[in-house]
Amino acid sequence: MLKKFSKISWDGLEKTMADETGRRGSPQSIRDSFPSPLGVASCDPPELYEFGPFRLEPDERKLLRGEEVVALTPKAFDTLVLLVRNTGHLLEKDELIRALWPESFVEEGNLTNNVFLLRKALGEDPQYIETVPKRGYRFVGAVRQLPKVAPTQAMSGPVLQGTPPVETKRPLVEVPKNLGPLGLAAIAVAVLAIAAIGWKISFGRSATPKAAPQIRSLAVLPLENLSRDPEQEYFSDALTEGLTNDLGKFNALRVISRTSTMQYKVTKKTIPEIARDLNVDAVIEGTVLRSGNQVRITVNLIQAQPEKHIWAESYDTEAGNILSVQASLAQSVAQQIQITLTPPEQFLLKNRTVDPVAQDLYFRGVHALDSETAESARSAIDYFQQAIQKDPTYGPAYAGLAMVYAIWYPGEPEPRQKMPKAREAAEKALSLDDTLPRAHRAMGIIELCYDWNWVGAEKEFRRALELDPNDPVTHAHYAQELVILGRTDEGLAHARQAVKLDPYSPEDWPLWATYLAHRYDEALQLAKAKIALNPNYPWNHYDLALVYEQMGKPAESIQEYLKFEALSGAAPQDVAILRETADKSGFRGFWKRRLEQYRRDARSQYVSNGMVADACARVREKDCAFEWLEKAFQERDDLMINLNLDPVFDGIRMDPRFQDLARRVGLPVGKPGE
Repeated sequence: MLKKFSKISWDGLEKTMADETGRRGSPQSIRDSFPSPLGVASCDPPELYEFGPFRLEPDERKLLRGEEVVALTPKAFDTLVLLVRNTGHLLEKDELIRALWPESFVEEGNLTNNVFLLRKALGEDPQYIETVPKRGYRFVGAVRQLPKVAPTQAMSGPVLQGTPPVETKRPLVEVPKNLGPLGLAAIAVAVLAIAAIGWKISFGRSATPKAAPQIRSLAVLPLENLSRDPEQEYFSDALTEGLTNDLGKFNALRVISRTSTMQYKVTKKTIPEIARDLNVDAVIEGTVLRSGNQVRITVNLIQAQPEKHIWAESYDTEAGNILSVQASLAQSVAQQIQITLTPPEQFLLKNRTVDPVAQDLYFRGVHALDSETAESARSAIDYFQQAIQKDPTYGPAYAGLAMVYAIWYPGEPEPRQKMPKAREAAEKALSLDDTLPRAHRAMGIIELCYDWNWVGAEKEFRRALELDPNDPVTHAHYAQELVILGRTDEGLAHARQAVKLDPYSPEDWPLWATYLAHRYDEALQLAKAKIALNPNYPWNHYDLALVYEQMGKPAESIQEYLKFEALSGAAPQDVAILRETADKSGFRGFWKRRLEQYRRDARSQYVSNGMVADACARVREKDCAFEWLEKAFQERDDLMINLNLDPVFDGIRMDPRFQDLARRVGLPVGKPGE
C-alpha cells in the first residue's frame, strides 16, 4: 500500500525541526516562512528580498526580474519563499513536503517538479538552488533582505509625517511643450531608433541558440525507495542497474557502473562532489514508489559543473512495463544531451515487456548477488530458476544464471563442475535474444577460462562490448585474454577502462592484466586502492601478496597471504601455525608449511590444484609442481591460462613438461614476450 502522511500540527512540525533550528541559529519557523494568504491585509511592513537580478515580494506573491514579473505556479512560489528565507541552510525533503502540503498526501515528485520549475525560471548561471542527494535543497544565491518600509497611504490622502514623497519616473524621451510638427517628427524618429536598438538587442539574445550541455559521462545514483519498506530495496536497486545498463549501450557516453554508485545510497555529498569523485559530467538521481503492480519513477538529469538541472520527468506504469520505461528514459537522456543514437543502439532500446512475476524474481536474484558469497550465489540461482519456470522465454534470467555458474564464489565446493551448466544457460539465453550483453560476457568467460578457446572467447567479448561498451567486467576479462595473447598494450587499455567505469568496485579482475603484464608498480597501486575500498575482500590481499613477492618484499608478501587465509575462512589454528612458521623460517618455510596444509585439505575438501602447484613451484619442488599442474589441467582450472606469464613458474618454464602443458592449453610455447 501507499504510505500515507498523517496530518501534522504546526507545533509538531516545528518540534521535528529542532535540530535544524539549532544549526541555523534561530531562523524563522518554516510555518512563518509562508506569505500571508491572499486577501488578508497585514499591518506589518512588506518583506522584500533581492538576489541577482531578482526581487522577491512574498506579501504580494510576486517575483520580479527587473520590471518583469516572473510567472510561477503557486506551489513553486511557496517553495522559493521557503528556500530564500532559509538561505544557506539545508531544507530536508520531508520537512518541505510537510510545509508545502500540510494536510495532503503528495509524492516527492511534486516537490522535485517545483524545484525544476524554479530552476528553469531563475536560470542556472549563477546557480541558486543546490541539491543535496537523498536529503533536500539549499538556496545558495547571495540574498539581500531589504529594510522593511511601512506602506504609504493612497495618493489622494495626506502624506504621513516622515514619509518621503513618492518619486515619479521620468519618461525615456521628454517632449518639450509647444514643439512644432517638424520637431515632433524628429523626436518620433529618435524614439523609433531607440526602440529598434532595443528590439535588435532583445532579438539578438533570444535568437542566439543555447549551447548544448557538454555531457559525455554520467552516473546513475541509486534510485531512492520512497516506500521506506526495506523489502522493496531490491526493486529500486534493480531499476538503478537497469537504467545504468540501458545508458551504457551508448558508445558516445561513459556510464559508471552501479557497483561504484551504490556507495552514494546514503550520502551527505553534493552533486558536484559526487561528480568529482566519479569523474563524470552529470548525474541522474530519482525516486521509485511501488504499490502493488503500480510504479511511479521520477528522475532528474543534473549537470555537475556548474550544477544545473537539465531535465526531469515522472513515469507512472505497471511493473511489467518497467523495461520499456527504462528504454524511454535512456532515449530521453540521449536527446537532452544531444547524443545521436546509431540504428543498432536504437534497436537495443526497443519496447520490451515481460511477465511481472518473472521480472520480479529476476530482480531479486540480481540483488542477492550484491553480497558475493556462496550463500548469495545459491539464493540468486534459486530466484533465476523460479523466473525461468514462470516465463521460459525470459532471456535475462538465463543470462544471470550463466554468470552465477561461471564465477567461483568463496566457499563453493567443486566450482568447475558448474561450468557445463553455465554454458547451457548462456546458450539458451542467446538463442532467445542474441542482444543480451551479459549472455555474451558469460560465454566469453566460459570460452576463455574453461574451454581455452581463445578465438571464441575474443569473439564473445567483442560482441558483448558492442552491445554494452560500458561493462567493466567484460573489459577486465578481455584485458586478461589480450595480455596472455601478447597484445599487452591493448589489454592494459581495457583494464584501465574497466577501472574508470567501476572505480569503487572491490573486484580484482582488472588487476590480473597488470600483474600478468609484469607492470608491478601499477598493480601495486591498484591492489592497495582495492583494499582501501574493501579491506575484508580476501582476493585483493592475495593479489597484493603476489605483487609484493615479485617486487622482492617477502615479509610484506607473507603478511598479505596471512590476511587472505584468515579472510577466506581458514581455520584460526592453521593461520597461527603459518604465522609462527614464517617468523621462524621465513618465506620458503611459510610455503613449505602451506603446501602441507594444501595436501591435507585436498583429501577432504575442494582445493584449487593450480594454487597447490604454485606452492610447489615456490619451494622449488619440480615434480610436485608438475603433478599438481597435471591435475589442474584435467580439472580445467582457470589458473592454467596464466601459465606463460605467471612469474611463479619462471623456474620450471623451460622444462619440456611445461612446454607440453602450455601447448595443450593452447598457449604459445616459449618465454614471455617471445
